[in-house]
Amino acid sequence: MLRSVVLIAALTLAAPALSAQCGNTASGYNAWKAAFAKEAAQAGVGNRGLAALAGTSYAQRTIAADRNQKSFKYSLSKFMQIRGADTIVAQGRKRKARDAGFYASLEKKYGVPPGVIIAIHGMETGFGNFMGDSNVVSSISTLAYDCRRSEFFTGHALAALKLVDRGIISPNSIGAKHGELGHTQFLPGNVLKYGQDGNGDGRIDLNNLADALASTANFLKGKGWKRGVGYQEGQPNFTVIKQWNAAGVYQKAIAIMGGKIDR
Repeated sequence: MLRSVVLIAALTLAAPALSAQCGNTASGYNAWKAAFAKEAAQAGVGNRGLAALAGTSYAQRTIAADRNQKSFKYSLSKFMQIRGADTIVAQGRKRKARDAGFYASLEKKYGVPPGVIIAIHGMETGFGNFMGDSNVVSSISTLAYDCRRSEFFTGHALAALKLVDRGIISPNSIGAKHGELGHTQFLPGNVLKYGQDGNGDGRIDLNNLADALASTANFLKGKGWKRGVGYQEGQPNFTVIKQWNAAGVYQKAIAIMGGKIDR
């Protein structure tokens, strides 16, 4: 009997701690936050990141936006009309011509042609005209707590806290409602993995245009972009564009706009 008790106690001590429990309303967020802080510390998040987590609040606007992504259900032509594809192409061509040397340097380093990067920039933030109005750490933490896609966003929430630790973002950094950052709306985990210092100032700042576009090119390269190979639907690099956004209409729109800009 004593041996059984000892064995049970040993197994209990060896078992991993229960993970933070997701929820679908604000009522469980603070309890989740306390549990997630322990997980974050175990994952290597330091004091600054943990303090940022402690300061978060449940982002109701983020949840509302996550439940209401209607535009991805449109046909391709309707989606491109709503997202202003003709304007993006027209402005994109001007940007490519104006900063030809910069875009050529990105293509030389990463292998990604200007049109794709410019199309993503235009689609994501209207070329930097609107980069979000939500607290990044609160938004991404709320999505990690929310049961709908907790598994996907948990890694990004940990990454956001590590970005705070490293001084790449602050607890007050502003981004999109799903926690995306900067000119091309990088999720925190992608900043951590693919972020680049595009302007050579020694730091990564996705609100800086050069850093954001270099990071975007590096993301596509890291996902398998093949230099000099086509990226329209059915061509090898289209599978890489799929890694940027899961919505089929978005993927096709980027390829079509990019092709028009590059022509």
